[in-house]
Amino acid sequence: MKNPLEIFSDLSERLNYNIPDLPLYIRKGSLDQFHNYAATAHWHLDVEFIYVLEGSMDFFVNGHTIRIDQGNGIFVNSSRLHFGFSHDHTDCSYIVVVIHPSLLGEGPSLAKTYWEDKFSAMMDNFILLTNQIDWHREVLTSLQEIYEEMHTHSAPNPLRLISRALALCACIGDQVQQKSGHSEDVQIWTNVQQMTSFIHQNYEYKITLDDIAAAGAVCRSRCCTLFNKYVGQTPTVYLTRYRIQKSCEMLKETKRSICEISIACGFQSASYFTFIFRKQMGLVPQDYRKQIIKEQG
Repeated sequence: MKNPLEIFSDLSERLNYNIPDLPLYIRKGSLDQFHNYAATAHWHLDVEFIYVLEGSMDFFVNGHTIRIDQGNGIFVNSSRLHFGFSHDHTDCSYIVVVIHPSLLGEGPSLAKTYWEDKFSAMMDNFILLTNQIDWHREVLTSLQEIYEEMHTHSAPNPLRLISRALALCACIGDQVQQKSGHSEDVQIWTNVQQMTSFIHQNYEYKITLDDIAAAGAVCRSRCCTLFNKYVGQTPTVYLTRYRIQKSCEMLKETKRSICEISIACGFQSASYFTFIFRKQMGLVPQDYRKQIIKEQG
């Protein structure tokens, strides 16, 4: 079992960018890196681009599922809940490019105002990119070029990386459209993000369904309805999977004991943590850690 990509995280966490102080994540990935060939549902301020190199994947964005075939890709707007997966557990390799708005610098500016307008909650959630449309092909080619710039040079040119990243955003900015009937949609996703963010920020503590619902200012039944419809799983399942994700990171990155990790991730005991971990990941935490060490060594 390989370790999940650490980029898939929530707003409260820092993404694992390639170069310090340059808010760009540009890497290759594959679905076999994730348990059951499904990434964790997540959202972040960054805009995201995916280009499928081999195979195909299904991609969930704010309640919609899109099929992305080889040679095609997708643009995912800022702060949308999303993840890639494969129903039949077949692998898919891809390039992922993630761009944070801080690339435009700090403080107000015309460029930041444009960004906030084009990549707001009122605009398209995503754009499926195919090789059948000219400007789509340009974006897909640019994704390959920015990947090559980042990874084929021992010291990639930061100005060229910034230039290519902003050119991608500028091209998408020309095409993204305002959604119709956006007011209700915005409120729904505000509620969902408030609840998922609450889980991300409090997973180490005891959390009840009432707590999650209160974070989104909805009742228990509405909370369950929103999670089932827009996240594709119950609040309890989402909480458990997020705790397991965090435990995987701790098993990989720290030397903390299984007991310490179980407590840090909100489990009642080490034995219960081990039971849930094995159920989710197919092996016990100790063996997962040994496998990670072996893969890294």
